[in-house]
Amino acid sequence: MLDKTKLLLFEKQAEIAKAIAHPLRVAILNFLKDGEQCVCDIAEHVGSERSNVSRHLSVMVAAGVLGHRKEGLKVIYKLRTPCILELFSCVTRVLREQARENERLLAAL
Repeated sequence: MLDKTKLLLFEKQAEIAKAIAHPLRVAILNFLKDGEQCVCDIAEHVGSERSNVSRHLSVMVAAGVLGHRKEGLKVIYKLRTPCILELFSCVTRVLREQARENERLLAAL
């Protein structure tokens, strides 16, 4: 049986996973790996409307994944903990392993 502390930790981890679990959010995180960016540049890079990007950014800010600051009229966003990108490296390794397994299965047919 899980104790309350571990259960709370797992719930918080799931909240963060949920906050980044959207293709546009993954693209935003990838774009921010090179440093701070304003909403206008993020929207242009991911090919989406600023209002849509702003909603996605606010979800990730609320989850603690992103930080932000005002610079005049612009809002600048950054990764609070760049190690979040390591998760995507791991996911990519899982996808590669799945592809290799699928190739082995097809070869056996």
